[in-house]
Amino acid sequence: MNTFSEHLAYVTRTADSALEKCGFDHLVIASGIEKLRFLDDMPYPFKVNPQFKYWAPLIYNPNSWVAYTPGKKPVMVYFQPDDYWHVPPSAPQGDWVEHFDIRIIRDADEARENLPDPAHSAIIGESDAALDGVVPNNPADLLAYLHYHRAFKTPYELALMRKAQAKAVRGHRAAEAAFRAHGSEAQINAAFLAGAGHTDSDVPYNNIVALNENGATLHYQYKSFNKPTHHRSLLIDAGAEYHGYAADITRTHGNGFERFEQLIAAVDDEQQALCAQVKSGMDYRDLHLQCHLRLGGVLKSLGIVDMDPGSMLEKGLTSVFFPHGLGHPIGLQVHDVAGFSDEAGQLIPRPNGHPFLRMTRTLEPGMVVTIEPGLYFIPSLLAELKTRPEAKAVNWGAVEQLTPYGGVRIEDEVHCTEDEPENISRDAFAAL
Repeated sequence: MNTFSEHLAYVTRTADSALEKCGFDHLVIASGIEKLRFLDDMPYPFKVNPQFKYWAPLIYNPNSWVAYTPGKKPVMVYFQPDDYWHVPPSAPQGDWVEHFDIRIIRDADEARENLPDPAHSAIIGESDAALDGVVPNNPADLLAYLHYHRAFKTPYELALMRKAQAKAVRGHRAAEAAFRAHGSEAQINAAFLAGAGHTDSDVPYNNIVALNENGATLHYQYKSFNKPTHHRSLLIDAGAEYHGYAADITRTHGNGFERFEQLIAAVDDEQQALCAQVKSGMDYRDLHLQCHLRLGGVLKSLGIVDMDPGSMLEKGLTSVFFPHGLGHPIGLQVHDVAGFSDEAGQLIPRPNGHPFLRMTRTLEPGMVVTIEPGLYFIPSLLAELKTRPEAKAVNWGAVEQLTPYGGVRIEDEVHCTEDEPENISRDAFAAL
């Protein structure tokens, strides 16, 4: 069984190389601080620095620090205040504890005396995490190196990501049942949260729970308590988290209208074909362009657009119906870092005409990415399309029928391996 110790060995090896390359003796990482709302004494939900939780599965620990010097046991400065207003962090526990020199502090300022010389340290964190003399400098070259290597998930991380998937799938099952019972967006979201074992404040991102035409807003941010007259469709993009690792799944459900059900099935088929291409050596940009061609084929086969898919892509017509990117890296963050750059931080450009693609790297074993094609009926983009010569190729009657359904998106997380890809999401659905 792969343990936390193997994960930490990878993390420290990466840190050793980063420090040597960038000329620092120590790596210091702040967990972050609680932030108060403007002109208020109420804090925002605390979100830990992802570089901090990379070292240990700690997500509710403000004012804590990791300090690492190559060749030495990493130091965990663990903030555990005497607090009767809120529940303080529990005593350090878990597989990670034995691998750290743990130093408990009761006051946040006590961290300073437990950290190495800041003049020779790479200090990662937000500016407001600074202590007297310890100010985050966030060296760009060092961060680029660390971020690049975070794309390769250790077996320990993959195990946690599979657990996050299982939580999310339980939520999705409950959400679909709430949709079938004609719940409101708010009720469907509440069902998801209960199924996944989350609250609104600790999910990894703001759930997208969109009924009917709301599914055409890609990042629809509201959850209405009003039940629509007709439950035509549900597009739910909702995730879960386990020990700091995120799950990100999207499903679309219809009410039996044949044309929309055909669209869901066709997008799902193409999505699975794209998932099967998550293999070592595949340029993610090429997979994104392949997605456009496949979705163009769906538009043509379902009689929505009468044009060759290659011509649709060339003329930007597929982007009217599929305006976002194929997906993104995922792990400690939903949109994980270093999707666009090499080890030195040099940007790998997006294809021309595709400004929203969130990953441009070539896939390698250990990477986990989302694959999330979609087809939408977005009024503003359709209105602009009507002014273009390509409008004559569009079956506007079919578009008018489908617009009240919003759109379709299907999203899975896929692990690139040395062999066939592992669809973490589909495996979780099949197991529950």
